[in-house]
Amino acid sequence: MMPGLWVLVAFLLGSLPFAVWLGRLAGVDPRTVGDGNPGATNAWMAGGWRLGVPVLVLDFSKAALPVAVARQLWRWDGGWLVAMALAPVLGHRFSPFLRGRGGKGLAALFGVWTGLTLAEGPLAMGLAMAVALLGLRWRDGWAVLTGMGAVAADGVLRAWPAEYWAIWLALTLWLAWAYRRDLQGPLRRPTLGGGHG
Repeated sequence: MMPGLWVLVAFLLGSLPFAVWLGRLAGVDPRTVGDGNPGATNAWMAGGWRLGVPVLVLDFSKAALPVAVARQLWRWDGGWLVAMALAPVLGHRFSPFLRGRGGKGLAALFGVWTGLTLAEGPLAMGLAMAVALLGLRWRDGWAVLTGMGAVAADGVLRAWPAEYWAIWLALTLWLAWAYRRDLQGPLRRPTLGGGHG
């Protein structure tokens, strides 16, 4: 398949708003809770684990699958790999099915790192985020950037190629923008009456 066409497919896969579609089937709208994003976290808040888990798996898979095929099967590298890695996250954020009003794409981002690094990247990110969120009670935005820092540390150990660093930088900048409200507030979540932001 031509690289440009596969990147477009990855964007369209990323744009599929599973939280909204499955939410309708469950009689809820994830955009009415939390921060209003149509993603897995708000799906979980709106419909519990019965909605949250399928949305999480689908949002993860819609990014992991095309990136893994491009990198692990077809051995893409260079600029086309960068475009492929960014496409599902951008699709999730700027979904044409939601008139460009998508979510932050964190589950899709985990899928991207899985497609690129298999278990290494998502494991490093997930562990760092868990420590920041559960152990240190940091706000979501700070926890997510801590996770990206852990991914970068793994990249140093693994001697990443240049395109991986380009992907990391682009996704880190995206997350900093997506979580900008969290990052403008205090590092820790309030002890009483506070949410994740």
